[in-house]
Amino acid sequence: MEHVFPTYARFPFDLVEGHDVYLTDNNNKTYLDFTSGIGVCSFGYSNKVIMEKVESQLHKVWHISNLYESQIQDEVADQLTNDDQLAFFCNSGTEANEAAFKLAHKYTGKTTVLAFNNGFHGRTYGAMSLTGNPDIQKGFFPLVPDVEFADYNDEKAVSMINSDLAAVILEVIQGEGGVYVADKAWLADIQKACHDNSVLLIIDEVQTGIGRTGTKFAYEQFDLDPDIITSAKALGNGTPIGAMIGKKKLASAFGPGTHGTTFGGNKLSMAAANGVLEQLTPEFLDSVQAKSTLVWKQLNDEIKPLPVVTDITGLGFMIGIHLDESVNVSDIITKLHHEGLLTLSAKHNTLRLLPPLIMDEDNLSKGIEKIKQVLS
Repeated sequence: MEHVFPTYARFPFDLVEGHDVYLTDNNNKTYLDFTSGIGVCSFGYSNKVIMEKVESQLHKVWHISNLYESQIQDEVADQLTNDDQLAFFCNSGTEANEAAFKLAHKYTGKTTVLAFNNGFHGRTYGAMSLTGNPDIQKGFFPLVPDVEFADYNDEKAVSMINSDLAAVILEVIQGEGGVYVADKAWLADIQKACHDNSVLLIIDEVQTGIGRTGTKFAYEQFDLDPDIITSAKALGNGTPIGAMIGKKKLASAFGPGTHGTTFGGNKLSMAAANGVLEQLTPEFLDSVQAKSTLVWKQLNDEIKPLPVVTDITGLGFMIGIHLDESVNVSDIITKLHHEGLLTLSAKHNTLRLLPPLIMDEDNLSKGIEKIKQVLS
């Protein structure tokens, strides 16, 4: 690629066509996809409902500004929120976290936010300042001030929550940070400390949300009641979309002129989101949970005992296979390409799997068998 900034270390092939859970490259090689475009295309690459809704909208109007009412935004928000929540639509997870950061400052009148080491919330200045990864922040100082960091799943973090904080932001599963799941009791302690000190609790569900773990949002499995939730990725199944969801009490701080976006909530992305949420039924989520139970059994029976595997972490269709330092995860990913399987990496030499939620049991098993062969 000669005309694009080299901000990505790209693999040397172009994925030019997709159908269901398979992708084909410019050399006509077909791959089983265990990435979903980094957790985006949960309904695969040829979902009829989503395609029909986007095509229908395409023949009406693509874009209007947010100066006018948008019924389709309200329809998506209605499916996305509960009776005590409102939504703000933007274009990405990073933008959703920026909106949450601003809202927390504006509503509380305070500036300090507690975030977590190995967390990831985006790469714009605000979101990057909340991201506990020095490699991502390197070269971009000074960052947004008044962000403190604590260790994930560490009780010391609870004692850091006091009335001086505006908010605490965390992922219930750290995706980019290595697919580490939060301890349920620890999360309960974090939430109680937030409530006791009038601190907003922000849950980043950009990667974990929209069914990835078997529930609409992952926080539901941890009995949490966050003040703000951020969502993106799978919400549009490939169209650019983000959403910040907040309790209605916060609306007083986000009136006209406080925040905005030109393309956020555009009608094409809303049409795609409508198609996603329409299919995210209790029956569909039950099927994700049932399939993930079989996947985890195969992982624990066949992958975890391998000498190069030190641990397997995650929840639902969000899986991290932690590798011994004797092997490099990048080399494993390349070898899996040769075997016709697309996978991802995460911090700490982790092979990350995010298969589409629609993938059937046979293809899931086939992909894990390929991983077993390569790791063996």
